[in-house]
Amino acid sequence: MSKTVFITGASSGFGRLTAKTFHQKGWNVVATMRAPDAETVLTQLDNVLVSKLDVTDKASIETAVSAGLARFGAIDVLVNNAGHSLQGVVQTTTDSQMRRQFDVNFFGIVDVINAVVPHFLEKKAGVIVNVSSIAGRVAFPFTAFYHASKFAVEGFTESLQYELNPMGIRLKLIEPGAFPTRIMESGEWSETGDDSIYSSSLEAAKASMNAMASEEEQDPQQVADQIYLAATDDAETLRYPVGADAEQILSARAEMNDVEFKNMIRESTGV
Repeated sequence: MSKTVFITGASSGFGRLTAKTFHQKGWNVVATMRAPDAETVLTQLDNVLVSKLDVTDKASIETAVSAGLARFGAIDVLVNNAGHSLQGVVQTTTDSQMRRQFDVNFFGIVDVINAVVPHFLEKKAGVIVNVSSIAGRVAFPFTAFYHASKFAVEGFTESLQYELNPMGIRLKLIEPGAFPTRIMESGEWSETGDDSIYSSSLEAAKASMNAMASEEEQDPQQVADQIYLAATDDAETLRYPVGADAEQILSARAEMNDVEFKNMIRESTGV
């Protein structure tokens, strides 16, 4: 019998590629997204259920999980991929912006896990793959709330192992570097006036990030392949960095003290 994967944020980027990858490997796929009516590709694939799910709406989570179980009878792997990017100056970030960052990137993951884990506990098996980022391990300028949300995902996932591993459930963290996906272009910035004391350093950081994005040649399929590996390798490995830049940055962080790493980032971003 084919196994089933349940994926959030499957409308684009890593999520869409992951849905296609599992499908190509013969899995049943529950591909969830906020606007399923706009999906025209995944809906044409056999054994793929496209379902509405907004990670900030618990009712839609429960409905999507129930639909997946009704269609395929089981869920074997949960991939928490849905994400949101918020950048800018902390002092000019609104309450609604900072709360949305955590509602999507952290509490959304918690709510989806809580909806799926009872099924995993019943069958005493399952894999939870949380898509984090190197932003959950290191920090860059003017991305404080995004980093905070990803650091939260890292700590939550690492701790949850102790609760769920004895129940036959494995936890995984995928930590991509910079890849050409829509999360950055579809993200938001807090408003900052031209006369702000942060203007020059903020513009330098933006220019640095834009340059990095324009030069980025890493194939997002690497991330989908790593998600599939993490879901199927039967190992207790927790963290899976993805991308040459991720390996380089995490290696530098391990070798440097706090001040050395901060100075390196300041020099590279012009902040």
